Amino acid sequence: MEDFADKGLQVVVGLAIFAAIIGLIMLVVDRAPKSGREKLQVAGFLAPALILLAVGLVFPALQTSYLSFTDRNGEFVGLDNFVWMFTQPEALVTLRNTLIWVVLVPLLASSIGLAYAVFIDRARGEKALKALVFMPMAISFVGAGVIWRFVYAYKGAEQDQIGLLNQILVWLGQEPKQFLLDAPENTFFLIAVMIWIQTGFAMVVLSAAIKGIPTEIVEAARLDGASAWQQFRNVTIPTIRGSLIVVITTITIGTLKVFDIVRTMTAGQYETSVVANEMYTQAFRAGEPGRGAALALVLFLMVLPVVVYNARLLRKQKEIR
Repeated sequence: MEDFADKGLQVVVGLAIFAAIIGLIMLVVDRAPKSGREKLQVAGFLAPALILLAVGLVFPALQTSYLSFTDRNGEFVGLDNFVWMFTQPEALVTLRNTLIWVVLVPLLASSIGLAYAVFIDRARGEKALKALVFMPMAISFVGAGVIWRFVYAYKGAEQDQIGLLNQILVWLGQEPKQFLLDAPENTFFLIAVMIWIQTGFAMVVLSAAIKGIPTEIVEAARLDGASAWQQFRNVTIPTIRGSLIVVITTITIGTLKVFDIVRTMTAGQYETSVVANEMYTQAFRAGEPGRGAALALVLFLMVLPVVVYNARLLRKQKEIR
């Protein structure tokens, strides 16, 4: 009870300090001369967000960067954690799995979503068909992991199967398979769960982009004698390129930090771990916060090229406008 009361007091004090800072900012803005009031008003509106960013993002990032160069006792060890990451077999498997996820999930989820959006565009029952594909987006990653654990569930050959896929194999006269235990194909069965979830997102965004294509362009392509494939390649893809990049970027970032699916279905065992899961395992299970921080830093560096590419793309779009 005393610990709970102390934490409650700390929260109240923190909120009081934050409110006092905001009140002080607003007081300075209100009493400032009219000539500099506009700048102070902008600063006053931005200050709360900047303070929260500094406390909740910048400081933890700096602390994590420092921790990545220390051992479990907090002593400075230089690049030892990064050497471990790129030399130990289990760490290399983790990096390999993450790269496989990042390549396959955005590519397949976007491709399937795009194909689905094109084929059911203006088809009978379009709304119902879209709803069926989009429904997995409403399920949390943990919930999806639990559902698919039942789909992949395995029982001995002499027992009744409760897993859908193994029951199908039995009906076909095959032996049941341990989908989540046999490496390296178990990683691909986990990837299928992520694709199942993200395909609906890709389909909805790309379907809206396709419907936004001016009918004049489509009609002109038809009059020129373009086939369905030529229309898709030369009209649809260039027109929805911006939406396609947004979809691929969003799915890529979500895939890089995937944690829930792996943790729920295999806990990273049987050579299925990814960087986000291994970061948690090292920091909170193995008692190696330095290694966990190093993995977090590598994860940030993997996300950085995607962010830089999108920033450059936005800049080019502004220049065109």
